Amino acid sequence: MESSVLFLLNTSYAVLTLALVVLGLAIIFGLLGVLNMAHGEFVAIGAYCAFAVQSAGLPLILSLPLAIITTGAVGWLIEASVIRHLYKRPFDTLLATWGLSILLREGIELAFGLEYRSVSEPVSGSVRLLGVDYPIYRIMLMVALLIGFAALYVWYRRSNAGVRVRAMIANPQLATIVGIDTQKLARLAFAAGAASAGLAGAMLAPLVRIEPFMGIDFLLQSFFVLVVGGLGSLEGLFIGSSLIGGAESAGSTLMGGTAGYVTVLLISILFLWLKPEGLHARR
Repeated sequence: MESSVLFLLNTSYAVLTLALVVLGLAIIFGLLGVLNMAHGEFVAIGAYCAFAVQSAGLPLILSLPLAIITTGAVGWLIEASVIRHLYKRPFDTLLATWGLSILLREGIELAFGLEYRSVSEPVSGSVRLLGVDYPIYRIMLMVALLIGFAALYVWYRRSNAGVRVRAMIANPQLATIVGIDTQKLARLAFAAGAASAGLAGAMLAPLVRIEPFMGIDFLLQSFFVLVVGGLGSLEGLFIGSSLIGGAESAGSTLMGGTAGYVTVLLISILFLWLKPEGLHARR
């Protein structure tokens, strides 16, 4: 019983945190059709914001707005100076964002060095759930993510802004004709995607090892989720995160961490071979 509860908690944690990490990449691709190769570096910047805040002796909660503002501003500048000139040129945007990922990584190295960094959990200790002791910070994080994703889904489906976003995803040309400022929305989308990645990094900083190359793993995980769930769909993001997070958790529990990663890789390869559009791609 206890092992089943622990597996369920670990799987829920894996799914929710994976969805948080992938969200920024999904926003940018869903609205702009740009596969942002610098996505992992935005996550890393968010994590380093948390490290900087805690190193300064400030409350860790302040790292959340700092990460959002910092990565959002960088994303805004990148879209305005580089990406806006490369729309409808997927290979060029891929190369450009790959180059930007290297540039951002080098900037992190210059600012913080190559040493591994760590951030202490803002809330220590554990809580007992169904006979299992589980870290309080992970529980708080999962609850916050559940509330946040529910609010995001309602906003996406019910609000006027959500309608404009879905219109741009479905048909950018028609959205322009009916008066939606797609250029402004594109810039906001890239900034929001970058800010979402930064927020993910700051929230996960106490739970991961922080170093300049950490973004590569997050980028690969994000691509795996989009391959399985489908590109450009909020529903696909949650489906992909559930399958990939669940598979990785199951593989790691049964056979170890490496086996979990191999399981995810094999699932992604099978989807690329048998169902390359994913389970819930945008139409």
